[in-house]
Amino acid sequence: MSLRRAVVLPGNGAGDVERSNWYGWARKHINKIPGMTCILKNMPDPVTARECVWLPFMEEMGCDEETLLIGHSSGAAAAMRYAESHKVFGIILVSAYVSDLGDETERASGYFSRPWEWSRIRSNVGHLVQFGSSDDPFLPWEEQQAVADGLQTDLHRFSDRGHFQNSVFPELIAAVTKLKAAA
Repeated sequence: MSLRRAVVLPGNGAGDVERSNWYGWARKHINKIPGMTCILKNMPDPVTARECVWLPFMEEMGCDEETLLIGHSSGAAAAMRYAESHKVFGIILVSAYVSDLGDETERASGYFSRPWEWSRIRSNVGHLVQFGSSDDPFLPWEEQQAVADGLQTDLHRFSDRGHFQNSVFPELIAAVTKLKAAA
């Protein structure tokens, strides 16, 4: 499979994604990688991030076998659910988790209403990379580790990144560059 595009899937509530967290910064840097295009769009239903809205929107954006999904928080949940039924080049998960954490909005999203189909995700995805931080104020490490165990990801564990809400994310660009070189 060849890698031609990356799609950044933001966390819920991100507002203008171009100016939120590291998203716009990453888009600019990924677009500098030869042969790559990065898509970053404000998502519909940005607060609840419902699966029934986001997954069709991902199809409209052309997420396919030449696409690297980069999902942060709710975007990571969307990437994993998308890959249960769609083939993609790879997924980079940032602050990924497996349950609604007892939160009403997370429960309403629909991502956590059924068991994860880890084997289907693994069979539909060529490359699985994960970034997590043990000091994430929203996600217990056990949630992030459950994703790593279920998907057998290439896990990059940090202890000082919180929920990865910084304005830059150089390790992400290094991971995308490495995947493009391997494609």
